Amino acid sequence: MSAKHRQSERQPLIVVNVVALTPALLGEHSPRLNQLIAQGESCALEGVFPALTTTAQASMLTGLPPAGHGIVGNGWYFRDQAEVRFWLQPNSLMQGEKVWHELKKNIPDFRCSQLFWWYNMYADVDAAITPRPHYPADGRKIFGLYSEPASLQHFIETKHGPFPFQHFWGPAAGIASSRWIVDCAISEFSLNKPDLQLVYLPHLDYNLQRLGPDDPAIKQDVRAIDTEIGRLVDFAHSQGAALMLLSEYGIEPVQQSISLNRILRAEGLLQVRQSLHWELLDAGASKAFAVADHQIAHIYLKEPKDAEKVKILLEQVTGVDRVLDQSEQQELQIQHSRSGDLLAVAQAGYWFDYYYWFDDNKAPDFARTVDIHRKPGYDPLELFIDPEIRFPKLRVLQRLLKKKLGFRIYMDLIPLDTSLVKGSHGRPASSALTGPMLIQSKKTGLAASLPMTAVKQLILQHFLGCPCEQKKPSKEILCGE
Repeated sequence: MSAKHRQSERQPLIVVNVVALTPALLGEHSPRLNQLIAQGESCALEGVFPALTTTAQASMLTGLPPAGHGIVGNGWYFRDQAEVRFWLQPNSLMQGEKVWHELKKNIPDFRCSQLFWWYNMYADVDAAITPRPHYPADGRKIFGLYSEPASLQHFIETKHGPFPFQHFWGPAAGIASSRWIVDCAISEFSLNKPDLQLVYLPHLDYNLQRLGPDDPAIKQDVRAIDTEIGRLVDFAHSQGAALMLLSEYGIEPVQQSISLNRILRAEGLLQVRQSLHWELLDAGASKAFAVADHQIAHIYLKEPKDAEKVKILLEQVTGVDRVLDQSEQQELQIQHSRSGDLLAVAQAGYWFDYYYWFDDNKAPDFARTVDIHRKPGYDPLELFIDPEIRFPKLRVLQRLLKKKLGFRIYMDLIPLDTSLVKGSHGRPASSALTGPMLIQSKKTGLAASLPMTAVKQLILQHFLGCPCEQKKPSKEILCGE
């Protein structure tokens, strides 16, 4: 190993995923971010398609498009199991060589920590921590974390208290979870001294979906996350660490959802199963159904011969921009064995819900709850409490009291009114101002815009040196020359 790669001489790098941060959100309410840009540098990121959480993260960490790493959305249809599954966590689902694997090959004593990035379990990093509830046999759900090593969770929660799970997702989601993650990052770095620390701060995602990016209240959310970023900036400086901030996508205004599954059901293509007094999507029996994920939807077919018929049907739906067949998916580097036979893209101002029932009285019991794993699609309504519920705080307190007493509870607080949602993502950004971005604490001569897949190369460059002399394309991409 060369002297410059010895751990005592390497400059640590903290990579912070500030979800949904865009240049358009910056202003007088983001003084610490502005200062970091002034002292370092920033550039636009050309987001991958689709512009979704786990797809973007996988592209950053592997340097590959979705066709290469296989993370085609936040969830997809597992054909061999006839089940739609969202928000899985094993790192093995992400195909391709991750950035820490390449660094460990070049630097044998390299240490990496991954805090709350997705696909965080069994990731072959030196330290990891991620949400992982407990599910006792009596049907309860108890908030909890998974960590590697197992002692890390105990160390962090002893120091900072239990992770505020209810503020990480759901109607109460807010700054408290990101603040706790910053505390966690500082304590984990102080304990383990990683070379590379990956940190995930979700705060901006919440009200940008609830209120939309044009709501004046968003400035308060930017100020809140700016304060937490400021704490990380100060800590990184005290440790002699470099800082890289980046985002996965920008959120743009929406006014209306599209129920593709109801359209497919009306045509006799989607089947449901009667379960007690509600209806469940019967994916295995359906000729066609949609896995809705923000502004994109994978359409899975039982018979390939139906592709053209379904494509023509969905292209005529108001609010649908494009329906991509397999060859068109291949051109956009999204085609993968996990991808839908077709992929629908919403027009600006629209998003896709997962609803397949015609009568809300037959909606499945999980529809009105926060249940990210049971729903066959992404549901932003989980960020809201049903406005028709009188005294919602009283209902929550009653349910929590029953839970504390050991009873199983039905936390039916979530509305079914999709008009409440005011922001979404998944389409390509309409402009660089409303798309993802990258900020570095040190100047390296970045180009004005970089593909999101170049993030891996930037991290490698930090530890292994600039590849410009060996690889001219990397020089052009990363150095702006």
